[in-house]
Amino acid sequence: MKLCCNFGMDLVLTISEVSRRSGVASSALRFYEERGLITSERAGSGHRRFPRAVLRRVAFIVFAQRIGLTLDEIADELAKLPADRIPTRRDWSRLSGEWMRRIDQRIAELQRLKAGLTECIGCGCLSIDRCKLANPADRAGRVGAGPRYWLG
Repeated sequence: MKLCCNFGMDLVLTISEVSRRSGVASSALRFYEERGLITSERAGSGHRRFPRAVLRRVAFIVFAQRIGLTLDEIADELAKLPADRIPTRRDWSRLSGEWMRRIDQRIAELQRLKAGLTECIGCGCLSIDRCKLANPADRAGRVGAGPRYWLG
């Protein structure tokens, strides 16, 4: 961490320090900044300087992507955090608590996929008329194209 004279006594990090500490590539950090997910200030040299708290936001973004949130959804969630102070554990807990339903849905979907691996994906038919076991008379085909039973 570096103490930057341009920003008073606030501890700030360079983009390479944020990248090293977060495990996220500098190019991704610049992309997140373009999307408004994180912010930086510019030093007199034009280099980005990030507040140390950006590490929490980056960790949040990485986690949110892992559970399947889009960047737009992540932006919506981050907008719920206080702008006038560093988010507390309680702020983060309230935010992440809203994700439990989504995680449970994802787990249920993965369990359905796991159960169907041998029978359905193994044969490759999924929704054509040859499947006498799971799709007699191509019932799923009347609903639409693709693996209808997996799409819901």
